[in-house]
Amino acid sequence: MSDPLLPTDPARIGGHRLLARLGAGGMGVVYLGRTEAGALAAVKVIQSEYADEPDFRARFRREVETARRVTSPWAVPVTGADPDADQPWLATAFVPGPSLEETVARHGPLPTGSVRVLARLLAAALREVHAAGLVHRDVKPANVLLAVDGPRLIDFGIARGTDETAITSTDLVVGTPGFLSPEQAGARGAAVGPASDIFSLGCLLAYAATGRPPFGTGTTDALLYRTVHDEPDLAGIGAETGTESSTDADSGGVELLTLLRVCLAKDPADRPTAEQFGTVLLVEDAVPEGGQIDWLPDDVVRVIADRSAEMLALPDIEPTVAETPETPGPPGTTGTTGPSAPGTPGTAEGTEGTEGTEPVASPGRRRLLLASGAAVLLAAGGTAAWATLRDEDKDDGASASGNRRWVIGVQADLSGSRRTAGEAQVRGARLAVEQFNSRRNKPFELTLKTMDDGGVAARAPAAARKLIQDTDVLAVLGPTTDESAQAVLGTYDEALMPVLSVSAGGLLLSTQQYRSFVHCRPSDAALSLPISVYLKKQRNALRPGLLQDRTAQMYAQESAGINATMLRSVGLPAYPRVIPSGTDDLGPVVADMLRAGIDSFVYAGYAAGAAQVARELSAAGFDKPRLASQAVIDPQFLKQAGDAAEGWLMTSSFIDPSAVPAAKAFTAAFRKRYDAAPGYFAAEAYDTVNLIVQEVLKATKRNRPPARAKLVGLLRKSRYKGITKEFAFRPADGQFSGWGIFLHHVEDGRFRFLGEAPSEV
Repeated sequence: MSDPLLPTDPARIGGHRLLARLGAGGMGVVYLGRTEAGALAAVKVIQSEYADEPDFRARFRREVETARRVTSPWAVPVTGADPDADQPWLATAFVPGPSLEETVARHGPLPTGSVRVLARLLAAALREVHAAGLVHRDVKPANVLLAVDGPRLIDFGIARGTDETAITSTDLVVGTPGFLSPEQAGARGAAVGPASDIFSLGCLLAYAATGRPPFGTGTTDALLYRTVHDEPDLAGIGAETGTESSTDADSGGVELLTLLRVCLAKDPADRPTAEQFGTVLLVEDAVPEGGQIDWLPDDVVRVIADRSAEMLALPDIEPTVAETPETPGPPGTTGTTGPSAPGTPGTAEGTEGTEGTEPVASPGRRRLLLASGAAVLLAAGGTAAWATLRDEDKDDGASASGNRRWVIGVQADLSGSRRTAGEAQVRGARLAVEQFNSRRNKPFELTLKTMDDGGVAARAPAAARKLIQDTDVLAVLGPTTDESAQAVLGTYDEALMPVLSVSAGGLLLSTQQYRSFVHCRPSDAALSLPISVYLKKQRNALRPGLLQDRTAQMYAQESAGINATMLRSVGLPAYPRVIPSGTDDLGPVVADMLRAGIDSFVYAGYAAGAAQVARELSAAGFDKPRLASQAVIDPQFLKQAGDAAEGWLMTSSFIDPSAVPAAKAFTAAFRKRYDAAPGYFAAEAYDTVNLIVQEVLKATKRNRPPARAKLVGLLRKSRYKGITKEFAFRPADGQFSGWGIFLHHVEDGRFRFLGEAPSEV
């Protein structure tokens, strides 16, 4: 899908680090770029010779303005642009999925249900396009990208306002033959309005359903003639098969055929508007209210998974053309900004991290797999050879001061919404350091240096830079939140600083190929894996309900997607529903799921939404299995759900050390040191510091520790049996390769730790 950058390509443009070429044409190049905040984008850059033409620059400026007017979840949004730059550019959100054209060419026609979802969601996109006073004019399979949560309409390059005079002449055909409306094919520029897009959408849907363009193939003149004069080829859709059935699937095919016939009417006045699509598609399960989770065939989902891994695992590059950055600071962060999970995303703002340096007192499992051809979106490949590129000739010395007291950094949320987890990690790390310093004949002493980033991206880079600038810092524990991690891992990469997180677990952190990050836990998405095993083998469930709460954004999407795939793989296809972000009343959706006859309930979202769902289920007398993952293990859930929380089961990446025999000594020492029970992630932080110490001790020579770059490679190859789990990693990319998933159950108003989750997938 992508090609390497050429030596003549810029390294950065418009605040984007360019990673690869996505495509090139006669007028410009589309790059895969990464913003300073870490988001991936498709960056279209116009060649300078065309940028010098006033008419061309005016058209490009118009494309930018047009694209910015469309705000739909099913249209790719503009994330940045500068049509007045020396090299004009336009950035849109990157979608790693294949186009509809590529999908049909590789896998054949889509199932009727998938085409119906495609119809509903693309109509919703066109509804917003037309509401903005625009006509797309090039709705075709190549301009629709497929993602696991729905399609995305792209390319507004020839779109124009319904009240504008066309830039092109009225006798010029604009668009793609085979997917043009009759008014476009006849070059009737003034007659090309919103109904033209509906005709093109009909052509696109017919192609998706049959694998054939509805007006055939051949020369441009032949295609234009057939579009104006011939009837479309809809054979094989619904009633065109010559049979009738009362099943929902057949009814869906009949309604799809009815829709396509009216969309492909020669007279624009006879076509429905985008708003009227819902009156034609009547089968209830075409798109569940609020969205659709599971709408594509498994083979297409696999392509999206592979494409995601390919795109997101691209290595960084060295600059070839310098461009003045818009903001100071190290370039090149990775990941997308999103909510911190588990828990509600933090909203605190700040300007930089807060430092707390204190010399402390001296006294196997297998890799996770998805069954039935599905895949966890974890990036593969890469190499750790870069670890030898720095400081190999420096006698393995990292401490500039030459003393025997070295530093372990901790970047944590100590003042934001995740401060409880951040404080627990600092305390666990400090206990490990103090215990090491109490050893006799130790070759060096350790100091803990903490930086508070508030759990937010705005403060995270400053905190990271302070730790990097301290040459005595061997490695960093943290950050606490996904938001901070996504903002700073690129910065740590630049310095080749080992950074190990026990709480950040967003899927994007697993699919990016960071050079110095060591994942000390399974991803948030992987936490959904045991749920299908539990429902199938321990509860004999037959019809699970799956609710995705989009208030939780990517956390919910990852959890719901993996749950849907895994449940289907063990023969338990879920009844899926999606709640739009910010929905106050979840009662109607829960009631619909109960009417559907579900015998278990899986929730993908945050604690507040889970509490409301728990109350609704309890009020309905539903006491069958109710499950969620780590974000719901929050006192807020117990408080807001009350008695309705009883019986809920959650998966997590952390233990309750008070309930684990192997952690008995740790728990006692923690209570003695802090006069409190250890919180979640305290034991994981304790283990991680001891892992760092283990590898530093092995590699210390002449009283000097290994260089940072070398330590990364050592950590990624290491194995460590801790009190929480066995730590093991993929050497190539530092991803956690153990199991490390646990179960918690709500009993008597408390979370009770049940131990390790079943792993037989």
